[in-house]
Amino acid sequence: MTDDILAIEALERRATRREERRDFFRTLGAMAAFGSAGFAASSQSAMAQSAPSDGDILNFALNLEYLEANFYSYAVFGTPIDTKYTSGSGNAGTATGGRKVNFTDPVVAQYAKEIAQDEIAHVDFLRKNLGTAVVAQPAIDVGTDPNGAFSSAARAAGLISGGGSFDPYSSDENFLLGAFIFEDVGVTAYKGAAPLITSKTYLEAAAGILAVEAYHAGLVRTSLYRKGIATPALIDATEAISKARDSLDGSSDLDQGIANIGDASNIVPLDSNGLAYSRTTGQVLNIAYLTNMATARGGFFPNGVNGSINMSAAN
Repeated sequence: MTDDILAIEALERRATRREERRDFFRTLGAMAAFGSAGFAASSQSAMAQSAPSDGDILNFALNLEYLEANFYSYAVFGTPIDTKYTSGSGNAGTATGGRKVNFTDPVVAQYAKEIAQDEIAHVDFLRKNLGTAVVAQPAIDVGTDPNGAFSSAARAAGLISGGGSFDPYSSDENFLLGAFIFEDVGVTAYKGAAPLITSKTYLEAAAGILAVEAYHAGLVRTSLYRKGIATPALIDATEAISKARDSLDGSSDLDQGIANIGDASNIVPLDSNGLAYSRTTGQVLNIAYLTNMATARGGFFPNGVNGSINMSAAN
């Protein structure tokens, strides 16, 4: 009986903590600063008037995979992904600003290499399945410039101030925080795809990628939690990033950091039913573009993503 009461209290604390986030960074100025780290159709965008095709959804996914693959490729290999993976229709661009991480923790180094290989494999898989309908890699900002995406995201979350910059390649810990910006969003994006994909073959493939992204997110969150026991500022940083992301994607609370809830860790972000969250394409692009406004570019995609699904939501 006592265990049941403790479980109920933990869920209540989880709900209370979510509610406390709702007013965080609601102003336009904070959203522009967050410019400071899916697939359901957004009702606030024009594409909601007609359901996207499976090809539209896969191409939207591919844009996100381009971003992740390039970030991890730079961190592990010191280079963007091979150009054989970047051609297609739309506004072709390059991924710029990244560099190799001098990993000091061999466990994090191995995790990073595994994730990099997985993300490149996702790009290759989606491109092969899209065939001639594949979109090109757009321009991607994964650099460390003070006005770039990573620094803007970190500034809005309160991790840096003024004209400072955030460098996700400078240490194992910063790399993990950079990865944290992406991984949870990818999970919610793929879960949001499920109701829209009509082909069972594509649905199975999307479920397979979702599972891998969830494994990646779990690795990143666990690594940060492990390091955060000795360095609590890391756990605080995940809460700040989570709040900033949540302030971009609308009134619903779809995000959690890794701080304990009650006497238990919070490696797996979920709702009161034990389910992962979903984000619409518009909500995903709110975070990728680093804005709570409806727009077709910004943040990690300076010129926008390629394909018919390209607008963030108006929140």
